[in-house]
Amino acid sequence: MKTAIIYYSQHHGNTKKLLDAIAQKHEVTLIDVTQTKDCDLAEYDRIGLASGIYYAGFAKQLITFAEKFLPDNKQVFFIYTHGAPKGGFLKGIREITNQKHCKELGEYHTMGFDTFGPFKLVGGVAKGHPTEDEIAGAVSFYESLKG
Repeated sequence: MKTAIIYYSQHHGNTKKLLDAIAQKHEVTLIDVTQTKDCDLAEYDRIGLASGIYYAGFAKQLITFAEKFLPDNKQVFFIYTHGAPKGGFLKGIREITNQKHCKELGEYHTMGFDTFGPFKLVGGVAKGHPTEDEIAGAVSFYESLKG
């Protein structure tokens, strides 16, 4: 099954650490939305959408990219890192995947070191995350996907 993961991971590279671990063990195409201006995802059977969480949602750059390039009727999954412990982080990205009639395969999330916004004032939260176990968890999640 041919897989691409489109991602935005800028501040501390938390999400990219998860994706790099997956890519080391599995043949996936990683697509950085900050480096890609045009993209044809039609050839992929499933598409991962991965981001750090910014203001309680996926990065706007990733959402804009998905609106423009995510084909209809694809299998999708979500991977994200966050500093806040809980939230409805998938709302914005799910609106797009639902509009495009995509089949959701699952989600993996973990804490990630976060100095965004007010967390900067206290020196950040979730220091030391993602841990090696959390990174391994992302690989296990990917391996568990059925499609």
